[in-house]
Amino acid sequence: MALFESNNPVLKEKTFREASLDHSNGVMTINGTVAKMSFLLLMVMSAAIYSWGADARGQNVMPFLLVGGLGGFILALVIIFKKEWAPYLAPAYALAEGLFLGVISAMYAGLYQGIVLQAVGLTFGTFAGMLILYKLGVIRATERFKSIVFTATAGIAIFYLLAWVLRMFNINIPFLHEGSTIGIVFSLVVVAIAALNLILDFDMIETGVAQGAPKYFEWYASFGLLVTLVWLYLEILRLLSKLNRR
Repeated sequence: MALFESNNPVLKEKTFREASLDHSNGVMTINGTVAKMSFLLLMVMSAAIYSWGADARGQNVMPFLLVGGLGGFILALVIIFKKEWAPYLAPAYALAEGLFLGVISAMYAGLYQGIVLQAVGLTFGTFAGMLILYKLGVIRATERFKSIVFTATAGIAIFYLLAWVLRMFNINIPFLHEGSTIGIVFSLVVVAIAALNLILDFDMIETGVAQGAPKYFEWYASFGLLVTLVWLYLEILRLLSKLNRR
């Protein structure tokens, strides 16, 4: 079953297989997953618009960052380990991420005019482009492809964790935030890896449908795609900010 391994912990093939016997409420479909994903994106955008204006309303933005960032992280962990709760917790996760993204986006917008619209456009453009490449078979989620993306994603996660620990001791990695050539190249690589994760997500959703995963997996798979899209958006935002600093 290694062929179906995904680097996204939300969309493991084993997860679909373990739940494939529960058909009490119907089975997973592509259309159902698209509908759930659209709903979650709407919730993200609505929450982001609300938290975007928090500073203008004289509100403290820290609660939005804490509830959105930490709350979203906790909800994500719960959903991963309790996938059957996805229909109830995935919308809460979308709202939490929206609150977080709204504040972060407003901060970047205050520094660089038009950067948020550019980031949103590039994120959805990348999503559409990767979906087209996947559907046309230009990029296939082969075992080798999945192994490469998994290794690269794990490496990025470890690097970010190390950078976070070092920052606690006032040690910063310059190219991580600065607009130097190496910093821009690094961000381009991370954006590319995040985009390639979408191919694995598309493949795992089709696998879930083919294996007859239960209906609640439409919420679970939509949550998994949202995780990747949020990561992709933040990385594109970081890349654009570096380009604007040059």
